[in-house]
Amino acid sequence: MAQQGAQLDEAKYCCSICLDPLDDPVTIHCGHSYCMNCIKQHWDGEDQKKIYSCPQCRKKFTPRPVLMKNTILADLVEDLKKTGLQAAPADHCYAGPEDVACDFCTGRKLKAVKSCLQCLVSYCEQHLQPHYESPAFEKHKLVNPSKKLQENICSHHDEHMKIFCRTDQTCICYLCSMDEHKGHDTVSAAAEMTEKQREVKGSRQKVQQRIQDREKDVKLLQRELESVNRSADKAVEDSEKIFAELIHLIEKRSSDVKQQIRSRQKTEVSRVKELQEKLQQELVKLKKKDAELKQLSHTEDHIQFLHNYSSLSHLSESTDSSSINIRPLQYFEGMTAAVSELRVKLQDILSEKWTNVSPTGTEMDFLQSEAEPKTREEFLKYSCQITLDPNTAYDSLLLSEGDRKVFFTPKQPYSSHPDRFTVYPQVMSRESMTGRCYWEVEWSCGGVSVAVTYKNISRAGTIEECSFGQNDKSWLLCCYENIVNEFKDNVSTPVSGSESSRVGVYLDHSAGILSFYNVSDTMTLLHRVQTTFTQPLYAGLLLYGCGQVAKICKLK
Repeated sequence: MAQQGAQLDEAKYCCSICLDPLDDPVTIHCGHSYCMNCIKQHWDGEDQKKIYSCPQCRKKFTPRPVLMKNTILADLVEDLKKTGLQAAPADHCYAGPEDVACDFCTGRKLKAVKSCLQCLVSYCEQHLQPHYESPAFEKHKLVNPSKKLQENICSHHDEHMKIFCRTDQTCICYLCSMDEHKGHDTVSAAAEMTEKQREVKGSRQKVQQRIQDREKDVKLLQRELESVNRSADKAVEDSEKIFAELIHLIEKRSSDVKQQIRSRQKTEVSRVKELQEKLQQELVKLKKKDAELKQLSHTEDHIQFLHNYSSLSHLSESTDSSSINIRPLQYFEGMTAAVSELRVKLQDILSEKWTNVSPTGTEMDFLQSEAEPKTREEFLKYSCQITLDPNTAYDSLLLSEGDRKVFFTPKQPYSSHPDRFTVYPQVMSRESMTGRCYWEVEWSCGGVSVAVTYKNISRAGTIEECSFGQNDKSWLLCCYENIVNEFKDNVSTPVSGSESSRVGVYLDHSAGILSFYNVSDTMTLLHRVQTTFTQPLYAGLLLYGCGQVAKICKLK
Protein backbone atom coordinates (compact mmCIF):
# COMPACT_ATOMS: atom_id res chain seq x y z
CA MET A 1 0.00 0.00 0.00
CA ALA A 2 2.87 2.39 0.84
CA GLN A 3 4.29 1.76 -2.62
CA GLN A 4 0.94 2.54 -4.24
CA GLY A 5 0.63 5.72 -2.16
CA ALA A 6 4.07 6.91 -3.23
CA GLN A 7 3.15 6.29 -6.86
CA LEU A 8 -0.17 8.14 -6.44
CA ASP A 9 1.58 11.22 -4.93
CA GLU A 10 4.38 11.21 -7.47
CA ALA A 11 2.79 13.76 -9.84
CA LYS A 12 2.82 16.36 -7.08
CA TYR A 13 6.59 16.11 -6.69
CA CYS A 14 7.57 15.75 -10.35
CA CYS A 15 8.54 18.51 -12.75
CA SER A 16 5.91 18.90 -15.49
CA ILE A 17 8.68 19.73 -17.96
CA CYS A 18 11.12 16.80 -17.50
CA LEU A 19 8.56 14.53 -15.69
CA ASP A 20 11.25 13.47 -13.20
CA PRO A 21 11.20 14.16 -9.43
CA LEU A 22 11.94 17.84 -8.76
CA ASP A 23 15.63 18.78 -8.67
CA ASP A 24 16.44 22.16 -7.02
CA PRO A 25 12.70 22.99 -7.03
CA VAL A 26 11.58 26.60 -7.55
CA THR A 27 8.07 28.02 -7.30
CA ILE A 28 7.13 30.86 -9.64
CA HIS A 29 4.56 33.62 -8.97
CA CYS A 30 1.56 31.58 -10.23
CA GLY A 31 2.32 28.84 -7.66
CA HIS A 32 3.59 26.10 -10.01
CA SER A 33 6.91 24.43 -9.26
CA TYR A 34 9.69 23.25 -11.60
CA CYS A 35 13.26 22.11 -11.57
CA MET A 36 15.53 25.16 -11.52
CA ASN A 37 17.28 24.19 -14.80
CA CYS A 38 14.05 23.20 -16.57
CA ILE A 39 12.27 26.54 -16.09
CA LYS A 40 15.48 28.46 -16.87
CA GLN A 41 15.86 26.68 -20.21
CA HIS A 42 12.18 27.24 -20.95
CA TRP A 43 12.46 30.99 -20.32
CA ASP A 44 15.76 31.21 -22.21
CA GLY A 45 13.74 30.35 -25.28
CA GLU A 46 11.41 33.28 -24.63
CA ASP A 47 14.14 35.91 -24.13
CA GLN A 48 13.60 37.47 -27.55
CA LYS A 49 9.93 38.22 -26.81
CA LYS A 50 10.74 39.54 -23.32
CA ILE A 51 7.50 37.89 -22.16
CA TYR A 52 7.84 34.83 -19.94
CA SER A 53 5.07 32.31 -19.31
CA CYS A 54 4.23 29.37 -17.04
CA PRO A 55 4.33 26.09 -19.03
CA GLN A 56 1.23 24.87 -17.15
CA CYS A 57 -1.20 27.79 -16.74
CA ARG A 58 0.31 30.06 -19.45
CA LYS A 59 0.31 33.09 -17.11
CA LYS A 60 2.69 35.76 -18.46
CA PHE A 61 5.37 37.66 -16.50
CA THR A 62 7.39 40.76 -17.32
CA PRO A 63 10.16 41.29 -16.57
CA ARG A 64 11.69 37.80 -16.18
CA PRO A 65 11.13 36.68 -12.59
CA VAL A 66 14.10 36.04 -10.34
CA LEU A 67 14.14 32.36 -9.34
CA MET A 68 14.68 31.32 -5.74
CA LYS A 69 15.00 27.75 -4.52
CA ASN A 70 11.94 26.45 -2.64
CA THR A 71 13.78 24.94 0.32
CA ILE A 72 10.65 23.43 1.93
CA LEU A 73 9.70 21.63 -1.26
CA ALA A 74 13.30 20.55 -1.79
CA ASP A 75 13.47 19.01 1.70
CA LEU A 76 10.14 17.27 1.14
CA VAL A 77 11.30 15.77 -2.15
CA GLU A 78 14.52 14.54 -0.52
CA ASP A 79 12.53 12.90 2.30
CA LEU A 80 10.22 11.20 -0.18
CA LYS A 81 13.20 9.91 -2.19
CA LYS A 82 14.56 8.29 0.96
CA THR A 83 11.20 6.66 1.70
CA GLY A 84 10.91 5.16 -1.76
CA LEU A 85 9.60 7.75 -4.22
CA GLN A 86 10.19 6.39 -7.71
CA ALA A 87 8.87 6.94 -11.16
CA ALA A 88 5.82 4.83 -11.97
CA PRO A 89 6.66 2.18 -14.54
CA ALA A 90 5.87 3.03 -18.12
CA ASP A 91 3.21 0.96 -19.86
CA HIS A 92 5.84 -1.04 -21.74
CA CYS A 93 7.26 -2.23 -18.39
CA TYR A 94 4.07 -4.08 -17.51
CA ALA A 95 3.67 -7.71 -18.55
CA GLY A 96 1.53 -8.41 -21.61
CA PRO A 97 -0.05 -11.71 -22.73
CA GLU A 98 3.19 -12.85 -24.36
CA ASP A 99 5.48 -11.75 -21.51
CA VAL A 100 6.60 -13.55 -18.36
CA ALA A 101 5.04 -11.72 -15.37
CA CYS A 102 6.67 -11.12 -12.01
CA ASP A 103 5.22 -13.62 -9.52
CA PHE A 104 5.67 -11.22 -6.59
CA CYS A 105 3.90 -8.14 -8.00
CA THR A 106 0.37 -7.49 -6.76
CA GLY A 107 -2.27 -5.82 -8.90
CA ARG A 108 -0.91 -5.06 -12.38
CA LYS A 109 2.22 -7.17 -12.76
CA LEU A 110 5.53 -5.96 -14.16
CA LYS A 111 7.60 -7.89 -16.70
CA ALA A 112 9.98 -10.39 -15.18
CA VAL A 113 13.66 -9.82 -15.88
CA LYS A 114 14.92 -13.14 -14.46
CA SER A 115 13.62 -16.53 -13.38
CA CYS A 116 15.19 -18.49 -10.52
CA LEU A 117 15.66 -22.22 -11.13
CA GLN A 118 15.93 -22.80 -7.37
CA CYS A 119 12.87 -20.81 -6.32
CA LEU A 120 10.96 -21.64 -9.53
CA VAL A 121 9.74 -18.04 -9.48
CA SER A 122 10.12 -15.12 -11.93
CA TYR A 123 11.03 -11.65 -10.64
CA CYS A 124 10.82 -8.06 -11.87
CA GLU A 125 13.80 -5.77 -11.35
CA GLN A 126 12.62 -4.58 -7.93
CA HIS A 127 11.73 -7.97 -6.48
CA LEU A 128 14.92 -9.49 -7.86
CA GLN A 129 17.14 -7.28 -5.66
CA PRO A 130 17.23 -9.69 -2.65
CA HIS A 131 18.82 -12.32 -4.94
CA TYR A 132 21.67 -9.89 -5.55
CA GLU A 133 21.95 -8.50 -2.01
CA SER A 134 21.25 -11.44 0.36
CA PRO A 135 23.87 -14.19 0.85
CA ALA A 136 20.97 -16.66 1.24
CA PHE A 137 20.34 -16.49 -2.53
CA GLU A 138 23.99 -16.60 -3.53
CA LYS A 139 23.84 -20.12 -4.99
CA HIS A 140 20.51 -19.66 -6.78
CA LYS A 141 20.67 -20.02 -10.57
CA LEU A 142 19.13 -17.06 -12.40
CA VAL A 143 18.14 -17.47 -16.06
CA ASN A 144 16.23 -15.46 -18.64
CA PRO A 145 12.48 -15.24 -17.87
CA SER A 146 10.69 -18.50 -18.60
CA LYS A 147 7.08 -19.64 -18.49
CA LYS A 148 8.17 -23.28 -18.30
CA LEU A 149 9.65 -23.36 -14.80
CA GLN A 150 7.17 -26.02 -13.67
CA GLU A 151 8.58 -28.36 -16.29
CA ASN A 152 11.66 -28.57 -14.03
CA ILE A 153 9.54 -30.30 -11.35
CA CYS A 154 9.02 -34.07 -11.46
CA SER A 155 5.31 -34.75 -11.98
CA HIS A 156 5.55 -37.98 -9.91
CA HIS A 157 7.52 -36.81 -6.89
CA ASP A 158 7.15 -33.01 -6.99
CA GLU A 159 10.95 -32.65 -6.77
CA HIS A 160 13.49 -30.73 -8.84
CA MET A 161 14.72 -32.70 -11.84
CA LYS A 162 18.50 -32.34 -11.64
CA ILE A 163 19.47 -35.72 -13.12
CA PHE A 164 19.50 -36.88 -16.74
CA CYS A 165 18.82 -40.54 -17.57
CA ARG A 166 20.86 -41.42 -20.65
CA THR A 167 19.15 -44.79 -20.89
CA ASP A 168 15.71 -43.21 -21.40
CA GLN A 169 16.98 -39.84 -22.63
CA THR A 170 14.90 -37.86 -20.14
CA CYS A 171 15.30 -35.60 -17.11
CA ILE A 172 14.44 -37.14 -13.71
CA CYS A 173 14.57 -36.27 -9.99
CA TYR A 174 16.75 -38.07 -7.43
CA LEU A 175 13.74 -40.19 -6.29
CA CYS A 176 13.20 -41.37 -9.88
CA SER A 177 16.86 -42.46 -10.02
CA MET A 178 16.21 -44.77 -7.02
CA ASP A 179 12.88 -46.01 -8.31
CA GLU A 180 11.87 -46.70 -11.92
CA HIS A 181 15.24 -45.53 -13.29
CA LYS A 182 17.30 -47.56 -10.84
CA GLY A 183 20.36 -49.09 -12.51
CA HIS A 184 20.11 -46.78 -15.52
CA ASP A 185 22.98 -44.74 -16.89
CA THR A 186 22.44 -41.39 -15.19
CA VAL A 187 24.45 -38.16 -14.90
CA SER A 188 23.72 -34.72 -13.57
CA ALA A 189 21.66 -32.53 -15.85
CA ALA A 190 24.46 -29.97 -15.74
CA ALA A 191 27.03 -32.52 -16.95
CA GLU A 192 24.73 -33.70 -19.74
CA MET A 193 24.11 -30.12 -20.73
CA THR A 194 27.87 -29.45 -20.91
CA GLU A 195 28.33 -32.42 -23.25
CA LYS A 196 25.34 -31.51 -25.36
CA GLN A 197 26.58 -27.94 -25.59
CA ARG A 198 29.75 -29.24 -27.21
CA GLU A 199 27.59 -31.04 -29.75
CA VAL A 200 25.51 -27.90 -30.24
CA LYS A 201 28.71 -25.92 -30.73
CA GLY A 202 29.85 -28.38 -33.40
CA SER A 203 26.44 -28.32 -35.09
CA ARG A 204 26.39 -24.55 -34.98
CA GLN A 205 29.81 -24.38 -36.59
CA LYS A 206 28.54 -26.59 -39.42
CA VAL A 207 25.41 -24.46 -39.76
CA GLN A 208 27.49 -21.27 -39.77
CA GLN A 209 29.78 -22.74 -42.41
CA ARG A 210 26.74 -23.67 -44.48
CA ILE A 211 25.35 -20.17 -43.98
CA GLN A 212 28.63 -18.73 -45.28
CA ASP A 213 28.54 -21.11 -48.26
CA ARG A 214 24.94 -20.21 -49.04
CA GLU A 215 25.65 -16.50 -48.69
CA LYS A 216 28.49 -16.92 -51.20
CA ASP A 217 26.10 -18.82 -53.47
CA VAL A 218 23.50 -16.08 -53.14
CA LYS A 219 26.11 -13.45 -54.04
CA LEU A 220 27.24 -15.53 -57.02
CA LEU A 221 23.65 -15.91 -58.17
CA GLN A 222 23.10 -12.19 -57.69
CA ARG A 223 26.11 -11.47 -59.87
CA GLU A 224 24.86 -13.97 -62.43
CA LEU A 225 21.42 -12.34 -62.31
CA GLU A 226 22.97 -8.95 -62.92
CA SER A 227 25.06 -10.43 -65.73
CA VAL A 228 21.99 -12.03 -67.32
CA ASN A 229 20.08 -8.75 -67.11
CA ARG A 230 22.98 -6.77 -68.58
CA SER A 231 23.44 -9.33 -71.33
CA ALA A 232 19.71 -9.36 -72.09
CA ASP A 233 19.55 -5.57 -72.17
CA LYS A 234 22.53 -5.43 -74.52
CA ALA A 235 21.03 -8.15 -76.72
CA VAL A 236 17.75 -6.23 -76.91
CA GLU A 237 19.60 -3.01 -77.71
CA ASP A 238 21.74 -4.68 -80.38
CA SER A 239 18.82 -6.58 -81.93
CA GLU A 240 16.72 -3.39 -82.05
CA LYS A 241 19.61 -1.63 -83.78
CA ILE A 242 20.00 -4.48 -86.29
CA PHE A 243 16.28 -4.65 -87.00
CA ALA A 244 16.20 -0.85 -87.36
CA GLU A 245 18.97 -1.16 -89.96
CA LEU A 246 17.05 -3.94 -91.72
CA ILE A 247 13.88 -1.84 -91.71
CA HIS A 248 15.85 1.12 -93.05
CA LEU A 249 17.32 -1.10 -95.76
CA ILE A 250 13.88 -2.41 -96.72
CA GLU A 251 12.44 1.12 -96.74
CA LYS A 252 15.31 2.28 -98.94
CA ARG A 253 14.77 -0.69 -101.24
CA SER A 254 11.06 0.11 -101.33
CA SER A 255 11.87 3.71 -102.23
CA ASP A 256 14.22 2.53 -105.03
CA VAL A 257 11.58 0.18 -106.42
CA LYS A 258 8.96 2.93 -106.28
CA GLN A 259 11.33 5.33 -108.05
CA GLN A 260 12.06 2.76 -110.77
CA ILE A 261 8.37 2.10 -111.27
CA ARG A 262 7.59 5.82 -111.50
CA SER A 263 10.48 6.36 -113.92
CA ARG A 264 9.25 3.49 -116.10
CA GLN A 265 5.73 4.87 -115.79
CA LYS A 266 6.88 8.29 -116.99
CA THR A 267 8.66 6.75 -119.99
CA GLU A 268 5.68 4.62 -120.95
CA VAL A 269 3.21 7.48 -120.49
CA SER A 270 5.36 9.75 -122.67
CA ARG A 271 5.56 7.07 -125.38
CA VAL A 272 1.84 6.41 -125.33
CA LYS A 273 0.95 10.12 -125.38
CA GLU A 274 3.31 10.74 -128.31
CA LEU A 275 1.73 7.91 -130.27
CA GLN A 276 -1.72 9.06 -129.23
CA GLU A 277 -0.98 12.55 -130.58
CA LYS A 278 0.17 11.14 -133.92
CA LEU A 279 -2.98 9.07 -134.19
CA GLN A 280 -5.14 12.09 -133.38
CA GLN A 281 -3.45 14.08 -136.17
CA GLU A 282 -3.94 11.16 -138.56
CA LEU A 283 -7.59 10.96 -137.58
CA VAL A 284 -8.11 14.63 -138.40
CA LYS A 285 -6.53 14.12 -141.83
CA LEU A 286 -8.52 10.96 -142.46
CA LYS A 287 -11.80 12.60 -141.53
CA LYS A 288 -10.97 15.51 -143.82
CA LYS A 289 -10.11 13.04 -146.63
CA ASP A 290 -13.35 11.16 -145.98
CA ALA A 291 -15.37 14.40 -146.31
CA GLU A 292 -13.61 15.25 -149.61
CA LEU A 293 -14.17 11.76 -151.00
CA LYS A 294 -17.81 11.93 -149.98
CA GLN A 295 -18.19 15.22 -151.81
CA LEU A 296 -16.37 13.72 -154.82
CA SER A 297 -18.72 10.75 -154.83
CA HIS A 298 -21.69 13.12 -155.24
CA THR A 299 -20.11 15.06 -158.15
CA GLU A 300 -22.22 14.67 -161.37
CA ASP A 301 -19.83 16.46 -163.72
CA HIS A 302 -17.71 13.78 -165.30
CA ILE A 303 -14.83 16.04 -166.20
CA GLN A 304 -14.78 17.66 -162.75
CA PHE A 305 -14.89 14.22 -161.05
CA LEU A 306 -11.98 12.91 -163.06
CA HIS A 307 -10.04 16.11 -162.56
CA ASN A 308 -10.35 15.92 -158.73
CA TYR A 309 -10.03 12.14 -158.43
CA SER A 310 -6.32 12.01 -159.14
CA SER A 311 -5.56 14.33 -156.20
CA LEU A 312 -8.02 12.79 -153.69
CA SER A 313 -7.67 9.05 -154.27
CA HIS A 314 -4.08 8.92 -152.94
CA LEU A 315 -3.84 8.22 -149.16
CA SER A 316 -0.89 9.33 -147.05
CA GLU A 317 1.16 6.69 -145.24
CA SER A 318 -0.55 5.49 -142.04
CA THR A 319 1.08 5.13 -138.64
CA ASP A 320 2.51 1.60 -138.15
CA SER A 321 -0.02 -0.30 -136.03
CA SER A 322 2.69 -2.65 -134.73
CA SER A 323 4.01 0.22 -132.59
CA ILE A 324 0.77 0.14 -130.66
CA ASN A 325 1.38 -2.63 -128.11
CA ILE A 326 -1.37 -2.73 -125.51
CA ARG A 327 -0.43 -4.87 -122.44
CA PRO A 328 -3.01 -4.23 -119.67
CA LEU A 329 -1.48 -4.66 -116.16
CA GLN A 330 1.66 -6.22 -117.60
CA TYR A 331 4.02 -3.26 -117.75
CA PHE A 332 5.22 -3.74 -114.16
CA GLU A 333 4.65 -7.45 -113.58
CA GLY A 334 8.38 -8.00 -113.50
CA MET A 335 8.78 -5.51 -110.67
CA THR A 336 5.89 -7.01 -108.74
CA ALA A 337 7.23 -10.52 -109.22
CA ALA A 338 10.68 -9.50 -107.96
CA VAL A 339 9.19 -7.89 -104.84
CA SER A 340 6.93 -10.89 -104.29
CA GLU A 341 9.92 -13.24 -104.53
CA LEU A 342 11.78 -11.11 -101.98
CA ARG A 343 8.79 -11.29 -99.64
CA VAL A 344 8.70 -15.09 -99.88
CA LYS A 345 12.41 -15.31 -99.05
CA LEU A 346 12.03 -13.00 -96.05
CA GLN A 347 9.02 -14.98 -94.83
CA ASP A 348 11.01 -18.20 -95.10
CA ILE A 349 13.79 -16.68 -93.00
CA LEU A 350 11.54 -15.05 -90.41
CA SER A 351 9.23 -18.07 -90.09
CA GLU A 352 12.09 -20.23 -88.85
CA LYS A 353 12.01 -20.62 -85.05
CA TRP A 354 15.18 -19.26 -83.50
CA THR A 355 16.60 -21.18 -80.57
CA ASN A 356 17.14 -18.45 -77.98
CA VAL A 357 19.16 -20.20 -75.30
CA SER A 358 21.71 -22.97 -75.61
CA PRO A 359 24.01 -22.82 -72.56
CA THR A 360 27.48 -24.25 -73.05
CA GLY A 361 29.62 -23.65 -69.99
CA THR A 362 29.31 -19.92 -69.48
CA GLU A 363 28.47 -19.13 -73.12
CA MET A 364 24.96 -18.62 -74.50
CA ASP A 365 24.04 -18.75 -78.20
CA PHE A 366 21.22 -16.40 -79.11
CA LEU A 367 19.01 -16.33 -82.17
CA GLN A 368 20.20 -19.58 -83.66
CA SER A 369 18.65 -19.93 -87.09
CA GLU A 370 20.39 -23.09 -88.22
CA ALA A 371 18.44 -24.70 -91.04
CA GLU A 372 16.97 -28.17 -90.73
CA PRO A 373 19.38 -30.87 -91.98
CA LYS A 374 18.96 -32.12 -95.54
CA THR A 375 21.05 -35.27 -95.92
CA ARG A 376 21.12 -38.33 -93.68
CA GLU A 377 24.73 -37.52 -92.78
CA GLU A 378 23.60 -34.13 -91.47
CA PHE A 379 20.74 -35.71 -89.49
CA LEU A 380 23.10 -38.23 -87.90
CA LYS A 381 24.95 -35.33 -86.21
CA TYR A 382 21.92 -35.07 -83.91
CA SER A 383 21.43 -38.80 -83.37
CA CYS A 384 20.60 -39.87 -79.82
CA GLN A 385 20.66 -43.28 -78.19
CA ILE A 386 17.13 -44.31 -77.20
CA THR A 387 15.99 -47.39 -75.29
CA LEU A 388 12.44 -48.49 -74.52
CA ASP A 389 11.17 -48.52 -70.94
CA PRO A 390 9.88 -52.02 -69.92
CA ASN A 391 7.78 -50.42 -67.17
CA THR A 392 5.66 -48.69 -69.83
CA ALA A 393 5.24 -51.68 -72.18
CA TYR A 394 1.72 -53.06 -72.78
CA ASP A 395 1.49 -56.64 -71.58
CA SER A 396 1.45 -58.00 -75.17
CA LEU A 397 4.76 -56.41 -76.03
CA LEU A 398 8.12 -58.11 -75.44
CA LEU A 399 11.38 -56.15 -75.44
CA SER A 400 14.81 -57.43 -76.47
CA GLU A 401 18.23 -56.32 -77.82
CA GLY A 402 18.92 -54.03 -74.92
CA ASP A 403 15.32 -52.77 -74.85
CA ARG A 404 15.55 -51.38 -78.38
CA LYS A 405 13.47 -54.06 -80.13
CA VAL A 406 9.80 -54.83 -79.45
CA PHE A 407 7.67 -57.86 -80.49
CA PHE A 408 3.89 -58.26 -80.45
CA THR A 409 3.35 -61.57 -78.60
CA PRO A 410 0.83 -63.25 -76.31
CA LYS A 411 0.45 -61.49 -73.00
CA GLN A 412 3.54 -61.33 -70.78
CA PRO A 413 3.47 -61.83 -66.99
CA TYR A 414 4.52 -58.23 -66.30
CA SER A 415 4.17 -56.88 -62.80
CA SER A 416 1.79 -54.02 -62.18
CA HIS A 417 3.39 -50.60 -62.60
CA PRO A 418 1.85 -47.10 -62.63
CA ASP A 419 3.74 -46.24 -65.86
CA ARG A 420 2.43 -49.27 -67.84
CA PHE A 421 0.02 -48.71 -70.73
CA THR A 422 -3.07 -50.87 -70.18
CA VAL A 423 -5.35 -50.03 -73.13
CA TYR A 424 -3.25 -50.01 -76.32
CA PRO A 425 -0.16 -52.06 -77.35
CA GLN A 426 2.33 -49.22 -77.04
CA VAL A 427 5.60 -48.43 -75.27
CA MET A 428 7.66 -45.28 -74.69
CA SER A 429 11.35 -44.53 -74.19
CA ARG A 430 13.29 -44.17 -70.95
CA GLU A 431 15.10 -41.09 -72.18
CA SER A 432 13.51 -37.68 -72.42
CA MET A 433 14.43 -35.38 -75.30
CA THR A 434 14.93 -31.64 -75.57
CA GLY A 435 17.01 -29.58 -77.97
CA ARG A 436 17.80 -31.20 -81.35
CA CYS A 437 17.41 -35.00 -81.56
CA TYR A 438 17.25 -37.58 -84.33
CA TRP A 439 16.42 -41.30 -84.26
CA GLU A 440 15.28 -43.96 -86.69
CA VAL A 441 12.66 -46.71 -86.43
CA GLU A 442 12.67 -49.89 -88.51
CA TRP A 443 9.87 -52.47 -88.69
CA SER A 444 8.62 -55.59 -90.46
CA CYS A 445 5.34 -57.49 -90.89
CA GLY A 446 2.81 -54.84 -91.78
CA GLY A 447 3.93 -51.67 -90.10
CA VAL A 448 3.88 -49.71 -86.90
CA SER A 449 3.11 -46.23 -85.64
CA VAL A 450 5.97 -43.94 -84.64
CA ALA A 451 5.16 -41.40 -81.93
CA VAL A 452 6.47 -38.75 -79.59
CA THR A 453 4.68 -38.00 -76.35
CA TYR A 454 4.77 -36.12 -73.08
CA LYS A 455 5.46 -38.26 -70.03
CA ASN A 456 2.15 -37.35 -68.37
CA ILE A 457 0.01 -39.03 -71.02
CA SER A 458 -2.60 -41.27 -69.34
CA ARG A 459 -1.74 -44.97 -68.99
CA ALA A 460 -5.34 -46.10 -68.50
CA GLY A 461 -8.80 -44.83 -69.36
CA THR A 462 -10.40 -44.13 -72.72
CA ILE A 463 -8.55 -44.53 -76.01
CA GLU A 464 -8.66 -40.77 -76.48
CA GLU A 465 -6.90 -40.29 -73.15
CA CYS A 466 -4.08 -42.82 -73.42
CA SER A 467 -3.52 -43.75 -77.07
CA PHE A 468 -0.69 -42.05 -78.97
CA GLY A 469 -1.92 -39.41 -81.41
CA GLN A 470 -5.47 -39.09 -80.08
CA ASN A 471 -4.91 -36.33 -77.54
CA ASP A 472 -2.99 -33.09 -77.05
CA LYS A 473 -0.11 -34.88 -75.30
CA SER A 474 1.25 -36.90 -78.23
CA TRP A 475 1.97 -36.93 -81.99
CA LEU A 476 1.77 -40.05 -84.15
CA LEU A 477 2.82 -41.08 -87.67
CA CYS A 478 0.97 -44.24 -88.71
CA CYS A 479 3.03 -46.43 -91.12
CA TYR A 480 0.80 -49.42 -91.82
CA GLU A 481 0.62 -51.49 -95.03
CA ASN A 482 2.43 -48.75 -96.98
CA ILE A 483 -0.15 -46.14 -95.91
CA VAL A 484 1.40 -43.20 -94.10
CA ASN A 485 -0.96 -41.04 -92.02
CA GLU A 486 -0.18 -38.22 -89.61
CA PHE A 487 -2.59 -38.69 -86.72
CA LYS A 488 -2.99 -35.85 -84.18
CA ASP A 489 -5.84 -34.92 -81.84
CA ASN A 490 -7.95 -37.74 -83.29
CA VAL A 491 -7.68 -36.29 -86.83
CA SER A 492 -5.98 -38.34 -89.55
CA THR A 493 -4.07 -36.50 -92.29
CA PRO A 494 -2.97 -38.51 -95.36
CA VAL A 495 0.75 -38.12 -96.03
CA SER A 496 2.37 -38.86 -99.36
CA GLY A 497 5.45 -41.02 -99.27
CA SER A 498 7.14 -43.91 -101.02
CA GLU A 499 7.10 -47.45 -99.69
CA SER A 500 9.53 -47.78 -96.79
CA SER A 501 10.17 -49.82 -93.67
CA ARG A 502 12.39 -47.24 -91.98
CA VAL A 503 11.44 -43.79 -90.74
CA GLY A 504 13.67 -41.07 -89.35
CA VAL A 505 12.33 -38.71 -86.70
CA TYR A 506 13.88 -35.25 -86.28
CA LEU A 507 12.99 -33.10 -83.27
CA ASP A 508 13.94 -29.47 -82.65
CA HIS A 509 12.26 -29.01 -79.28
CA SER A 510 13.02 -25.30 -78.82
CA ALA A 511 11.91 -24.45 -82.36
CA GLY A 512 8.75 -26.55 -82.01
CA ILE A 513 9.58 -28.69 -85.09
CA LEU A 514 8.83 -32.42 -85.39
CA SER A 515 9.61 -34.01 -88.80
CA PHE A 516 9.20 -37.55 -90.13
CA TYR A 517 11.40 -38.71 -93.02
CA ASN A 518 11.58 -41.68 -95.33
CA VAL A 519 15.18 -42.70 -94.68
CA SER A 520 17.46 -42.63 -97.73
CA ASP A 521 20.42 -40.62 -98.91
CA THR A 522 18.09 -37.77 -99.89
CA MET A 523 15.79 -38.11 -96.82
CA THR A 524 12.26 -37.63 -98.22
CA LEU A 525 10.08 -35.57 -95.90
CA LEU A 526 6.84 -37.39 -95.04
CA HIS A 527 5.33 -34.84 -92.68
CA ARG A 528 6.33 -31.91 -90.50
CA VAL A 529 4.59 -30.63 -87.35
CA GLN A 530 5.07 -27.00 -86.28
CA THR A 531 3.90 -26.33 -82.72
CA THR A 532 5.10 -25.28 -79.26
CA PHE A 533 6.38 -28.01 -76.95
CA THR A 534 5.83 -27.28 -73.26
CA GLN A 535 7.50 -30.39 -71.76
CA PRO A 536 10.35 -32.79 -72.57
CA LEU A 537 9.33 -35.42 -75.15
CA TYR A 538 9.68 -39.22 -75.21
CA ALA A 539 9.83 -41.56 -78.22
CA GLY A 540 6.96 -44.03 -78.60
CA LEU A 541 6.00 -47.08 -80.66
CA LEU A 542 2.58 -48.63 -81.28
CA LEU A 543 2.15 -52.14 -82.79
CA TYR A 544 -1.05 -53.52 -84.25
CA GLY A 545 -0.99 -57.31 -84.14
CA CYS A 546 0.81 -60.61 -83.64
CA GLY A 547 4.05 -61.08 -85.48
CA GLN A 548 4.81 -57.40 -85.81
CA VAL A 549 8.33 -56.29 -84.89
CA ALA A 550 9.76 -52.78 -84.54
CA LYS A 551 13.18 -51.55 -83.52
CA ILE A 552 14.84 -48.30 -82.48
CA CYS A 553 17.89 -48.37 -84.73
CA LYS A 554 21.36 -48.10 -83.26
CA LEU A 555 22.96 -45.17 -85.04
CA LYS A 556 26.67 -44.44 -85.22
